Amino acid sequence: MVPRSASVNEELRRRSRERLLQATVELVSERGYEATKLGDIADRAGAARGLVSYYFPGKRQLLQSAVHRLMHLTLEAALEREPRSEDGRERLARAIDAILGLARDRPRLMRTHMAGILQAEGFIQCPEQQRLAYLLRDTVTRYGSADVDTDYPLLRALLMGAVVAVLLPGAPMPASRLRAELFQRYGLDWELGCPPDGGPPGGSFPA
Repeated sequence: MVPRSASVNEELRRRSRERLLQATVELVSERGYEATKLGDIADRAGAARGLVSYYFPGKRQLLQSAVHRLMHLTLEAALEREPRSEDGRERLARAIDAILGLARDRPRLMRTHMAGILQAEGFIQCPEQQRLAYLLRDTVTRYGSADVDTDYPLLRALLMGAVVAVLLPGAPMPASRLRAELFQRYGLDWELGCPPDGGPPGGSFPA
C-alpha cells in the first residue's frame, strides 16, 4: 500500500474536523447543549470519539468553533449570492441581515453560543472565528471605513448586542426594529439586503 501524502492527510483531517463542527450544530439545535454529549457528536459525524478531544479541548470550545463556522458560511453565502454586488452599503446590509437571520432562525443554537461567550471561557479565537472576522473586516472596508481597526470591533459589538436583544428570554426585541436601528446608524436604505415583509417598523424609516 502506498502511504498517503501529507496533503491528502491534511485534507482528511480538515474534512473530519468539519464533520464534527457540522454535527455539533445539528445536535445542539435539536437537543440543546446539556443533552448533547461529545460521543453523540462523534457518532453523528461518523468519526472516532478520540478525534473530538484531538481537535478541541472541550465541548464549549467545540460549540464556539461550530457556530463561528455556521456564521462564516451564512455570511459568505449572503455576500456572494446573486446578483452579486461590490457596493459596500449593499454588502453591509446583507451582513446585518445574515447575522440577525441566524438569531431568528436558530434561536436555541445562538442563545447557547452567546451564553458560552459570557461565561468563564470567554471569546475563543479559532480558525472559524478568524474567517468570520475576515469577512466582517472586508465588509467594513468596502463600506468605506477610514479606520477599520476601530470600526470592525464596533460593528461586531453592535451585531452581538442585536443578537442578544433578539434572544433575550422574556423581553425579546423584534429583529425588524433592531435592523432599523442598525440601518439608520450606518445610513442604509431599508430596501438594501433582504428587507423583511411588512416594511419598516412603524411604517416609516429615517432617511
